Order: sequence, then C-alpha cells, then structure tokens
Amino acid sequence: MSGSRIDGVDALEGVIGRTPGAMALKVIDHLDRGALRWIAAAPLMLAGFGDASGIGVTLGGGAPGFAHADTHELRLPVALLDNPALARPGAAFGSLFLIPGIGETLRVNGKVRSVGRDEISIAVEECYGHCAKALIRSDLWAARPIGDVPGDPAAFVAASRFMALATRGAEGRADVSPKGDPAGWMARLDGGTLWFADRPGNRRADSFRNILVQPSVAVAVLVPGASQVATVKGTAQLTTDEAARARFAVQGKTPLLAIEVEIAAIALHTSAALERARPWPAIAAPQEIEPAKLFVEHIKLNRNRGLGAKLASVALAVPGMTGLLKKGLDKDYRDNLY
Repeated sequence: MSGSRIDGVDALEGVIGRTPGAMALKVIDHLDRGALRWIAAAPLMLAGFGDASGIGVTLGGGAPGFAHADTHELRLPVALLDNPALARPGAAFGSLFLIPGIGETLRVNGKVRSVGRDEISIAVEECYGHCAKALIRSDLWAARPIGDVPGDPAAFVAASRFMALATRGAEGRADVSPKGDPAGWMARLDGGTLWFADRPGNRRADSFRNILVQPSVAVAVLVPGASQVATVKGTAQLTTDEAARARFAVQGKTPLLAIEVEIAAIALHTSAALERARPWPAIAAPQEIEPAKLFVEHIKLNRNRGLGAKLASVALAVPGMTGLLKKGLDKDYRDNLY
C-alpha cells in the first residue's frame, strides 16, 4: 500500500482537487452576532486541544448555551467537558458546535488563553459555518435514545454513524472536522487500525493537509442515540489504495481517499456531556438560527479586501441572495453526498 500513500499537498490536490479560493471568504476572525446566537443555542460541542506533544479530543455539553462567548473570547465551563485536562495554556483549540435539528455546524478555532478552576478561556482566531453533508449522511438527528450499545470497541465503531477528526497543522492551529456515514460505512476497526473514508464536503481539506505535516490525530466516534463515545489517538496516513477505498463504496460511488489510523490508544466510555446535552430525540431547531444567513454574513464580514472578496460582497448584497444560497445548498446536499 506504500505506493498509494499520499505524501504531499500536490499529490493530495491531484486526487481531490484544489480548494476553491472562495472557501476562505467564509472564515472570519471573531464571533459575530450569528455565531454568538449559535453558541447560545448549542447544547453540544466536540473539541480538540493540541500542542507539540500531540492532540486529544473531548466532548462538552449541557443545557443550550452551556458555553459562553463574546466577540473574541469563548469560555468553557471546566465541569461540562468530559476531559478538561486536555486544555493547557497556549494549546491550539478546534471545535464543532452542534444544534439538534440543524445539519450545519459552527466551527470555532483558536488558542487556550487560560485555564482556571472553573473556566477555560479560548482566544478566538477563526469562525465559520460548515456544510450539512456529514450530518445528513449520518442521519444524526433522526436517532432515538438507545441503551443496548455494543460494549466491544470494534462492534461500537461498526455501528457508528458520526465522528469528529481532530488534527493540528504546521502552524500549530487545530482543526476538528465532522464525518458522517451510514452504519457499516462510517468507520471500521481492524485490529490496531482504524479506517474511514473521505466524502464530499466543504473542500477545504484542512484535516488532510494537517495530517501530511502532523500525522498525530484524535478521533471521537459516536453512535447516534447512545451516550457512549469511542475516543482514538494514533498516527494517520492518507491512501488511494483501491481495495481500501472499495470497502467504503456507497450508492455505487467509491471514495477518492481512505484514511488509515494506526492506533496508539482507544477507549470506550460514557460521555457525561452527551448525557447532559440530551441531543436525542432532536427537538425543533431554533427559528433564529439560519445557516444560509450565517454563511452570507460571514462572507460580508471577511477582512480579505481582494477583488474576489469585494465581488462576493457586492453579489451577496443583492436582495434575496440568502434564499438563493439556501436553494443552492439544498441542491448540493441532494446531489453531491457521495
């Protein structure tokens, strides 16, 4: 399989294509009003904390708005994280904030400013909305609470439909990427190796670029409806090996990449954050949360003053553009899941 290994950015882009320049326009360096509303409505977060020693992943959760924030700071209650020991001053931070009933996720990245007895302070460096494809593929919010969950890690992983991949890049920034698929195609545990596949998403490929330079990763694997979570730490590599990819073919479509994680540690445990958040069954999504509007506002707020940014801002100022963007997203979600 060594000849199929992806070992550089050029090789990666030769397989999945280049990230469209417009993708960077939706990233802002602070929490705007839409992001603050999102955090106030979110009962669940998946977070990665990383430094030179590696990266770990944990869950945080409670009542909606368990995390607190203002424009440039995110504050996390220590008691509401499953593993707050991962947070150390200066560590890179990446996160996904989830709202039951909404397919899109909010990604907030930054650096740990301080760790107190009761609260962890994060200096916000990046904020943007992520497309809904992972949650649609996983059918995450259709789950009902379940109690009979496989106690064996391999069986649990085989039953999983959602995971979060935490990575850290060359510049020290952390990233947490959502992955979703039907059970049996989400991930597989083969002895000491965890396998999963790449699927169409937002095409930023941050996690894959990070793996090329910092192969240490952490993964949180979920079975929707269950309060248990499997956490994995290990070393990842990307491969185009045909047999590896064929194992994850869905709807007659074979993924372009497979990801192999050589496991250093794996644990299956009950998540207190999931028990507090109670994301299943999903309640009606808050009406004030409009992902398409959030995407539009973030592009308008982007501080890139290049020609592309200016043209995008002008285009998005046209009345009804949010509705048109939503229609475009809905079509992409229907036609380009695999």
